[in-house]
Amino acid sequence: MMGIIGLVVVFVMVFGGYILAGGDIMVVLEALPHEMMTIGGGAAGAMIIGNTPTTLKALGGALKQVFSGGHWKEQDFKDMLCLLFTITKMIKSKGILVIESHIEKPEESTIFQKYPRIMHDHFAIAFICDTLRMLSMNLDDPHQVFDTMESQLEKHHHEKMLPQHVLSTMADGLPAIGIIAAVLGVIKTMGSVTEPPEVLGGMIGSALVGTFMGVFLAYLMVGPFGVRLKQIYDEEHQFYLIIRDVLVAHLNGNAPQVSVEIGRGNVPTNVQPTFFELEEALNAATE
Repeated sequence: MMGIIGLVVVFVMVFGGYILAGGDIMVVLEALPHEMMTIGGGAAGAMIIGNTPTTLKALGGALKQVFSGGHWKEQDFKDMLCLLFTITKMIKSKGILVIESHIEKPEESTIFQKYPRIMHDHFAIAFICDTLRMLSMNLDDPHQVFDTMESQLEKHHHEKMLPQHVLSTMADGLPAIGIIAAVLGVIKTMGSVTEPPEVLGGMIGSALVGTFMGVFLAYLMVGPFGVRLKQIYDEEHQFYLIIRDVLVAHLNGNAPQVSVEIGRGNVPTNVQPTFFELEEALNAATE
C-alpha cells in the first residue's frame, strides 16, 4: 500500500508541478512512447544480457514484494519461536533421537504441521532439519555448528539479494540510457536544421524528454524499489537468524525458555513480541 501511495505522490508532484509552472504536458506525452521504447527496451536488454533466467524470474516476484511487503508477519515470528521451543524441549528431556522421525519427514511431523506457513518455506524447514541431523551425528560443538549455519545463511541471503542488486545496477544505469535517448533525439534534430525555430524547439524538447525519463525512473522509481526490497530481504533474513541463535543457545546448555528468549532478541522491533506475549504463546503451544 505504501508503495502505491508513494508512486501517486511522485507522479502528482512531479508532473503536477510541471503543469502548474506552465509546462506543456503534451510535449512529454507525445515523446514518451518512443523515448520509453529506447530507454525501457535498452534497460530490459541490458538486464537480459547481465543476468541468468533464474534471477530474472525472481525479479518478477521481487517487484510484487515491493508493494505487498515482507513475507513474515508478527505471528510467524511467534510461531517459529514456539516451534523451536517445542523441539529443544523434547531434545532436552528425551534426547536428540526422539526427534529423528520429525526431521526425516517434516511434512508428516505433528510438530511441524502446526505451523503451515513455516512449512511452506523450504529453506526454513531444511535449515532446521539439516542442523538437527548434524546434532544427531554428534556434531555438538556450538562454534562449529554456528559457523556451518552462518555459511548457509550467507549463501541463502546472497542468492536472495540478487534481484535487489539488479534493481540497484539498473538505477545506476538509467540516467546514462536516458542520455542515449536524448542524443538520438539531438541527432534527429540536427537533420532538420532548416526547419523553423518553433519546429526545432519542439524537436529539442522531445529529445530532452529522454534525459528526464532516465533520471526520473532511476531516482524516483527503480532506485527506491531497490531500497525497499533490501529492507524487506534484510527483515526476512532475521527470521532465519532466530533459528541459528536458538539452536546454538540450546547447544550451549541453556534451558529451552532461555534459548527462545535469546532468539526473540533477533525479531525485528516492529513485530517483536514482548516477553509476556511470547510466554503466553509458548504455554499455548505446549498444551
